Amino acid sequence: MIKIAVLGFGTVGSGVVEVMHENRVSIAHNAADEIEVKYILARSSHADSPYAHLVIHDFSLIEQDPEIRIVVEVIGGATVAYDYTKRCLLAGKSVVTANKELVATHGQELLAIAKEKNANYLFEASVGGGIPIIRPITQCLAANEIDEIYGILNGTTNYILTEMIQCGTSFDTALRQAQEKGYAELDPTADIDGIDACRKICILADLCFGRHIDPHDVKTRGIRGVDLADVAYARSLGYKIKLLGRALRTGDGHITAYVAPHLIKNSSLLSNVDGVMNGIVVHGNAIGEAMFYGAGAGKRPTASAVVADVIDAAKHLKARKFLGWDEPMPGYVTDADDLVMPWYVRVRASLTAIGTELGNVRFVTRRGAPLDEYAFVTAPMTHRHLHDSLANMEVLSHYRILD
Repeated sequence: MIKIAVLGFGTVGSGVVEVMHENRVSIAHNAADEIEVKYILARSSHADSPYAHLVIHDFSLIEQDPEIRIVVEVIGGATVAYDYTKRCLLAGKSVVTANKELVATHGQELLAIAKEKNANYLFEASVGGGIPIIRPITQCLAANEIDEIYGILNGTTNYILTEMIQCGTSFDTALRQAQEKGYAELDPTADIDGIDACRKICILADLCFGRHIDPHDVKTRGIRGVDLADVAYARSLGYKIKLLGRALRTGDGHITAYVAPHLIKNSSLLSNVDGVMNGIVVHGNAIGEAMFYGAGAGKRPTASAVVADVIDAAKHLKARKFLGWDEPMPGYVTDADDLVMPWYVRVRASLTAIGTELGNVRFVTRRGAPLDEYAFVTAPMTHRHLHDSLANMEVLSHYRILD
């Protein structure tokens, strides 16, 4: 029998324990051994839980117990979780996590410790919730040279945009609904400003391209400025607005990664990824394009991915899985503002100014637009060129990437 500990007993932690208990027979079959939760580390006693007898408050009991071979970290953040994860790995215990912030910022260091101690650090649930994506990238698509990965990586923002598109709900109201349904935190900054998606695209890019990308090097724009006028203009073009994280090769030994709202065609597979669902597209030189779709968050889907990693770790107690990436080289991450692409722009300016600064553009209309408001699609250009042109016009503007 393999004994494990769970650090954290919130939404995901309780889901992990429940799935471990409910599916213990099939889990034992898949792992070729029984797996038992011995400890749950939590701040409170959780006296009303059927698993209260497993709750402890002293991490050192887990750290020093030789029976604990695998630790599940679902505390979140990159402070206490980092300390506990590092100590578990140094003690030779494998660690499974759903913590995207920790993996994105300290993953390279923690994977190096795991390698040194012949342990495993697994994090399937850190990206895409219940969607299998990390294992497919590192195993099923291992024969490919991946040149691009992108997708809808945050369920909260996708829910908000879906409500705006399908129901005509304002951004503020859709955000409030997301909070009421438990899709968004009381402080939604990490979601609506793209920080969560940034961490996830960094992890995916690390795995796809083999070198670490610091989240601070990723240009990140969220959906806070998107309004119903933008939704209406996109609809008239036959597009929908989605927040995408994207990473791609931009030359020999260079990659670019960014997060931004995109206008994507209604015919695109991603345009029909609605609500809290996520969709991730991988482009490889052998397979072409592959898309992964499913629940990107939630108690049970995330617990499913965590427990799958527990099973994987149990099957590799004596053999470390190859998983990791190298340090970045100088100039490895290029500036996303230098990518050339068409842009959707909405301004209040004169036609003369638009023509002078941006040349020929494709105008878009919507019902009820103010007389001095113009929306249009530009020719392909860099963000730097667009920004400078709009600055010369000295007007307030909205602009989004047209994908």
